[in-house]
Amino acid sequence: MAERVQACTPCHGIQGRGTSDPYFPRLAGKPSGYLYNQLLAFRNGRRKYPPMNYLLQFLPEAYLKQIADYFAAQRPPLPQPGPADVSEAVLDHGKALVTGGDASRGVPACVSCHGSLLTGQEPGIPGLLGLRASYLSAQLGGWRYGTRTAIAPDCMQIVAGHLTEDDVRAVAAWLSAQPVPADPSPAKNDAFALPFQCGSQPEEGTLK
Repeated sequence: MAERVQACTPCHGIQGRGTSDPYFPRLAGKPSGYLYNQLLAFRNGRRKYPPMNYLLQFLPEAYLKQIADYFAAQRPPLPQPGPADVSEAVLDHGKALVTGGDASRGVPACVSCHGSLLTGQEPGIPGLLGLRASYLSAQLGGWRYGTRTAIAPDCMQIVAGHLTEDDVRAVAAWLSAQPVPADPSPAKNDAFALPFQCGSQPEEGTLK
């Protein structure tokens, strides 16, 4: 499989570790179910990026699952965070949303779904560390404006819809500045319950 995914390397790096381009994300170590969902979304046109749509349009689901399993099993080191280019006030706002949310606006804490270590949960919730602020901001913007969607109920679109542009900037800046944990592996399935149902995660991993 390492030979077969060479087409992924120019954008996503060797073993899916990422490259210097902030808009092409790291694939290595993310939950297989999450990666598989994204590959399906690109193949079926729900996520729109012409190079990915073209590369995947004729690939069968079983092969997409093999690709997802391959990248999920890779463990190259995570990049160390760079210095934040925002004020301490912005970072404090980002930390508050990530760790505590804002109940008055219906914004849950990021840690309530992505875990206290922000490394995600099997099979469908990705980790949020080792990503650049520009990428995180772009994805949150995609959820907010509906250009990125997921299986219903689309929990990320619902959550992001309650965020302002200042919220997005703060969350992205704080997440991108966090140190890399010793073990960035996602938590096991059902390690913790989600605050609501999410289409990307099996129902038994949610509170009903």
